[in-house]
Amino acid sequence: MRIVQKFGGTSLADAEKIRAAAKKSIALAKEGWQVVTVVSAMGSSTDDMLERAKKVCREPSLREMDAYLAAAEQMSATWMAMAIEDLGHPAISLTGYQAGILTDSIHGNARIQGLNNDRVQRELDKGKVVVVAGFQGISPEGNITTLGRGGSDTTAVALAAFLGARLCRIYTDVDGVYDKDPRKYPDAVKLPVLGYDRMLIMAREGAQVLHDRSVEMGKLYDVPIQVLSAFRPGPGSFVTDRQLLQVDCPQF
Repeated sequence: MRIVQKFGGTSLADAEKIRAAAKKSIALAKEGWQVVTVVSAMGSSTDDMLERAKKVCREPSLREMDAYLAAAEQMSATWMAMAIEDLGHPAISLTGYQAGILTDSIHGNARIQGLNNDRVQRELDKGKVVVVAGFQGISPEGNITTLGRGGSDTTAVALAAFLGARLCRIYTDVDGVYDKDPRKYPDAVKLPVLGYDRMLIMAREGAQVLHDRSVEMGKLYDVPIQVLSAFRPGPGSFVTDRQLLQVDCPQF
C-alpha cells in the first residue's frame, strides 16, 4: 500500500517541526505503508531567495530563476531525509528530476506531464521513505522547471496518481477545509468531506488550502486528498467524489 504526504513551509519552519514531520512518515512506514513524503521550502525561504536574487540581477531569466528557486525545496528534502534517518528509519531525498517528474517547458508555471522513470518505486521497494522536493520537475529539454505558487500540492497529488497511491495527505497549518477562512471568520464551518468540483471553485475563488491544479489532478485520477493539520490531531477534511468508506485511510 502506498501513501503520499506533503508538508508545507509552515510545517517545516524549524528543526523541531521537521523532526515532528519525520516521525509521521516513520509511523506510517512502521504500519506497513510505502511512504512518499513531498516537501515545500522551509518557512519564507522562497520569498527570501527572491529578494536576494533582485540584488544580483534586475531581470533574471525564467530558466535561471527556476534552477535557483528549486534549491529551496531540495534543501527541505535533504533535511527531512536526514531527520528520518537520524530517527532510525532508512530514507532518501530526490529532486524533481531524480524522481522523474516530467513537465512541459513553461518556466515558472510548468504543468506536470508524467513520470519518466521508476526511481521512486525502486527506492520504496528497498524499504525507504522517499522524500521528494516539491514544486519542481524537468522539461523535455532537460531544464529544471517550477510549478508556480502552491506547486508542491500538485507534486504530491501527481505522484499519488502516477504511483497508484491509496491516499494523498496534505499537511498544513489549518485542520481542514472550511466554508470560509477560519482565521478571519469565527463562524467558519469545517467541511468533513467535499467533492473535487466544490474544492476547485473554492480554490479559484481564493481559498489557499489547496492549489487548484492539485485538485484538477486529483479529480482526473480519482486520488482522495486529505487536508489536515501538521500540529493538531484530527482527520481534517477529505476531498473526493467517493463515499468516505471507500477511502483507505491510516490513522492520522
